Amino acid sequence: MDAFFLYLAIFLPFGLGILLLFLPERTGEGAVRALGVLGFAVPLAVALFLALRFGSAPVEDGYRFLTAIDTGLSSLGIELRLGLNGISLPLFLLAGIVGFAAGLHALQSNAPRLRLYIALLLVMQAGLMGTFSSVDIFFFYFFHEFALVPTFVMIGIWGGFGRRSAAIEMTIYLTLGALLSLLGLLLLYVQSGAESFSLPALRDALAAQPLGETVASNAFALLLFGFGILVSLFPFHSWAPRGYAAAPTATAMLHAGVLKKFGLYGLIQIAYPLLPEGAGNWQGLLVWLALGNVVLLGFVTMAQRDLKQMIGYSSVMHMGYAFLGLLAFSTVGVGGAVLLLFGHGLSVALLFMLSTAVYHRTQTYDMQEMGGLIGKAPILAAFFAAATFASVGLPGFANFWGEFTIFISLWETYAWALIPAALGIIISAIYGLRAFSRIFMAEPSDALKEHWEENQVQDLQVRERVPACILLAGLLVVGFFPAVVTGPLDADLPGLQPAAAEASETILPHDATESSRLAATAPAAQEGSAVR
Repeated sequence: MDAFFLYLAIFLPFGLGILLLFLPERTGEGAVRALGVLGFAVPLAVALFLALRFGSAPVEDGYRFLTAIDTGLSSLGIELRLGLNGISLPLFLLAGIVGFAAGLHALQSNAPRLRLYIALLLVMQAGLMGTFSSVDIFFFYFFHEFALVPTFVMIGIWGGFGRRSAAIEMTIYLTLGALLSLLGLLLLYVQSGAESFSLPALRDALAAQPLGETVASNAFALLLFGFGILVSLFPFHSWAPRGYAAAPTATAMLHAGVLKKFGLYGLIQIAYPLLPEGAGNWQGLLVWLALGNVVLLGFVTMAQRDLKQMIGYSSVMHMGYAFLGLLAFSTVGVGGAVLLLFGHGLSVALLFMLSTAVYHRTQTYDMQEMGGLIGKAPILAAFFAAATFASVGLPGFANFWGEFTIFISLWETYAWALIPAALGIIISAIYGLRAFSRIFMAEPSDALKEHWEENQVQDLQVRERVPACILLAGLLVVGFFPAVVTGPLDADLPGLQPAAAEASETILPHDATESSRLAATAPAAQEGSAVR
């Protein structure tokens, strides 16, 4: 019965999105908002319910709530198989939380053609829920593309300055990344000899007959650079800041907060466990590219004057930390990466939403033209400060545990990378605190003073506070109780890893004894494996 809820989380928002597209033009905004709230609330409710049920659910082929629908393509190995494991559950929950917050923001945005806007967001939401619950890699890819298409449309119609060129650049980059990813997945499937695209079938086939080193290396390279482009891995990152700056707020929240996690999730769930030998050939290059995200793009972030551009570049920068967490593919490294993906998704979505709130009160994204907003909107300032602290990685927020565990995994594998990685924390603190100071504490510009004389400025309204509180609550709950994420991870990560390392001793901060036991039960290290 629990498996039914997975279908509900996908097909209800999709069905409501299609319904909104075909409703007559005279349909009132009240009906649109009611259907929108239902479409965004149900996936969140399902995600929370399944998260509570996860520990007691039976396990089948490494997944819980496993279910399948015959698509009529079984002869091609394609079947709609849905389920959750310890890695997909946090991201499935992330999609529900951010989707609900973004949906509430969009429903109150007074955007033109609201019915079409909400319909596209609901279709995107359905694709996100399907992406992180798919056990079949064909549908894993299909749902991502399904969620990606509305992104381009929404940027083109409701985006801000430079939206057309940003949408075109995003289309080129993301199409290239998707094509490389597809080629890598097809190569993996064909060479494995598996009879199905499902992950358990692929694992069994490759365990019985591993790929040769050349094929494994080529397949991993296609997945690494394909997924890497989708995650804005340096130097394939330029589409992300421009795209997010031009995107409408809810779209930026969903894409930067959730959809961009697709690439790293694919590397964790598919590429590393199935192609460890291939991964070993690319680790040396990957560490430099990841540090490029952290350090080089960190300095670029510091140079930004535009608030949304700064948040966009900071989002790209922090993806470098997640890549660093994969270098050893140990329990602690991958656990840290997933924790960071969860925390980053919430914090960046909150920052994009608050940046729009700042714009509505200053009529500019240029931080040099702002100032003095703390006196006009102290609640907005408090939320912005909390989101900034979370992004920097202060204790008490989910991001802290992700970065902390990633640093531990680096110490066991690439200790020299700790210095530039730690520099990234300093860079984050500089641009984050400087932005807060410039926006809220500095002397307001003459243009802003004139605007405030002519227009009444209100603090953060209830309709803005509710989605902000939802996102902030997620950051704080996992920040103080990381076992929400680490419990499922510890239960499933050892079984997904092809090998264990001395660095694999889990130190995620909820139960050191149980974590050590799980690490000790991980499969023994394989000769020639990338996992050391």
